[in-house]
Amino acid sequence: MDDLRHMQAALALARRGLGSVWPNPAVGCVLVKDGRAVGRGWTQPGGRPHGETEALERAGAAARGATAYVSLEPCCHWGRTPPCTDALIAAGVARVVMPIEDPDPRVSGQGIARLRQAGIAVETGLAAEAAAEVNAGFLLRLRQGRPLVTLKLAGTLDGQIATSTGESRWITGELARERAHLLRASHDAVMIGSNTVITDDPQLTCRLPGLDHRSPVRIVLDSRLAVPLTARVVAEARQVPTWFITLRHGDAARRQVLLDCGVELIEAPATPAHMVDMEAAFQELGRRGLTRVLVEGGSTLAAVVLRAGLVDRLAWFHAPALIGGDGIPAVAGFGLEHLAAAPRFERLSLETVGEDVLAMFRRR
Repeated sequence: MDDLRHMQAALALARRGLGSVWPNPAVGCVLVKDGRAVGRGWTQPGGRPHGETEALERAGAAARGATAYVSLEPCCHWGRTPPCTDALIAAGVARVVMPIEDPDPRVSGQGIARLRQAGIAVETGLAAEAAAEVNAGFLLRLRQGRPLVTLKLAGTLDGQIATSTGESRWITGELARERAHLLRASHDAVMIGSNTVITDDPQLTCRLPGLDHRSPVRIVLDSRLAVPLTARVVAEARQVPTWFITLRHGDAARRQVLLDCGVELIEAPATPAHMVDMEAAFQELGRRGLTRVLVEGGSTLAAVVLRAGLVDRLAWFHAPALIGGDGIPAVAGFGLEHLAAAPRFERLSLETVGEDVLAMFRRR
């Protein structure tokens, strides 16, 4: 029970890094000696220092003979920082408890072997499912080449996001909107479509007190570069990293103006219907190091990513209101003909946020 309690603390520390450590995993570490925590650490912004290094520095000499609870297998390769396995060995740690291996081919069991060769007792498997969920984006990027995609929807009980006239502000309450900003802070990037930019002109930043530095990369799906240059995502592109995903061979002059404004353009291949190939686009985002993308676009973009089978998590805010069938649905039609082909999800959590409810789901 003590092992589980300390591992849960390490996982809680790891979650602090979500959204700010890509392309690295978010790792938490707790050093325990004689039943007392002597050092805690988590991966720092930008992916380094690593959680183990932070915990060892805080523990100092007290780390000798301690047990290290680490939320992911410690790295054993040289990058911009020395291997965490070497740091744990040098500090004299007696035992390391970890939930899962790191599938990175530079690690993948080699960290465990290195620790055991040094005479350190290593135990694996504790809270493995919870640890895999914390770093689901990192693991997915390594295994499939793309980031984890969370689709965020906010609508009424009957699944509408706006009235028939397009009015949508505000369906959910202030606390729910703040919770949505917290979702942004825990993702590497937030994505919307060009229609949302044209209609709402959003900022797409994290505007919670003390978390303004946690604003994610802003990604706009704009196949034909139709977003006006006066939009805030363009005007503020030098303050907050902003990427546009567009089709190849677009208007050269328009492209140059956006580049001059600080927008980074990502070219994606087209589908037979002359739309952006979303699978290819997300593969490119994975190559750029992103591990977690929050899709906040309207009903059209929601349908696009669902149709492409790219939605891994679903964050659905429900407001206690009804609009009726003449409203705008949360998800536009995406060609589903048979119920057996419908995307299926399992509920992870249910959270009351003011008068609204946030339900989190994971794709089956």
